[in-house]
Amino acid sequence: MAETKRPLHPQTTLVHGGTLRSQFGETSEAMYLTQGFVYDSAEAAEARFKGEAPGFIYSRYANPTVDMFERRMAALEGAEDARAMASGMAAVSAALLCQLKAGDHIVAAKQLFGSCRWVAETLCPKFGIETTIIDGTSPEAWEAAIRPNTKVFFLESPTNPTLAVIDIAAVTALANAHGITVVVDNVFATPLYQKPLELGAHVVVYSATKHIDGQGRCLGGIVLSSKDWIDENLHDYFRHTGPSLSPFNAWTLLKGLETLPLRVAQQTASAGQIADFLAGHGKVAQVIYPGRADHPQAAIIARQMAGGSTMVCMELNGGKDAAFAFENALEIFAISNNLGDAKSLVTHPSTTTHKNLSEEARLEQGIRPGTVRLSVGLEHAGDLIADLEQALARA
Repeated sequence: MAETKRPLHPQTTLVHGGTLRSQFGETSEAMYLTQGFVYDSAEAAEARFKGEAPGFIYSRYANPTVDMFERRMAALEGAEDARAMASGMAAVSAALLCQLKAGDHIVAAKQLFGSCRWVAETLCPKFGIETTIIDGTSPEAWEAAIRPNTKVFFLESPTNPTLAVIDIAAVTALANAHGITVVVDNVFATPLYQKPLELGAHVVVYSATKHIDGQGRCLGGIVLSSKDWIDENLHDYFRHTGPSLSPFNAWTLLKGLETLPLRVAQQTASAGQIADFLAGHGKVAQVIYPGRADHPQAAIIARQMAGGSTMVCMELNGGKDAAFAFENALEIFAISNNLGDAKSLVTHPSTTTHKNLSEEARLEQGIRPGTVRLSVGLEHAGDLIADLEQALARA
């Protein structure tokens, strides 16, 4: 695509953004499966290592295929720079650890994916980094937790699995007043429905394994921010610790980005229909969905999200036994801990993704024995509703 100064819609950016073509003029992005690169001369190698000449040095640092994925994601997110990583958790860990040292303090929302909370609550203190866990939906809780050594606010919104929504603009305004960096895990919203950087956040992370691939093929993660933040904090951490994304996975994720808007739009439309169906069912105690007016943070959603979600959270009457019977009776929904896939998936968080949290911590987040998370895929909404209906009848 020829360079244009006109603003482009996401659908166009996700097909063309960041494309690099070799001398062969290939249509599809090339896959550069190489560890290293050669130089025309010893002087050229020296200049490249000094940063005085452009070019690639080693695929642990940067790679042409990975570079295309980073550029395309940065264009979509509205970020100046990005670093792609081997998994979503590699991205989360890097985004936090690269900017912290012993004696620093993190404030993290309690409403986090189990592994994210483990990094904040268990791993960071091993390195002398203090962590305070708070109710992320309470602006007062963020403010009350600030200490003189607070360096980072860490949150996800909507949250996994209960789809609580945190006021990102309010949290970042508070952080900016105290010189605190805000890191947002934006997986559930996708970059199509929520722009944390536009809301004031400083760093955005994704598990690209989810909607960005969206077809169950590979792992990936990415951290996006300003060029200054990445140069000052993430660049050396990334270069020397080696969480880099493989070129093959980067190529797969580039192909996933081309269809991301189509997939997410269809999945969201179906998820909304499913949420409405479940909300009227006698065996369902509660349904939480960002597209419904009865969502606890509906007013915030209207301000900061451009769409609902591909995810639905529900609580079954009858606790764990009812949840297990329901999952085992499903015929189209597959039992899996993944999400954002073309195939519809069902998860029981308290025995899988959030199993390692204490029961008290799970209940604080609203994760009860009867809580079930649905990731809505690309199947026909009518077929999915019929599957849920027959499984509920047998639960």
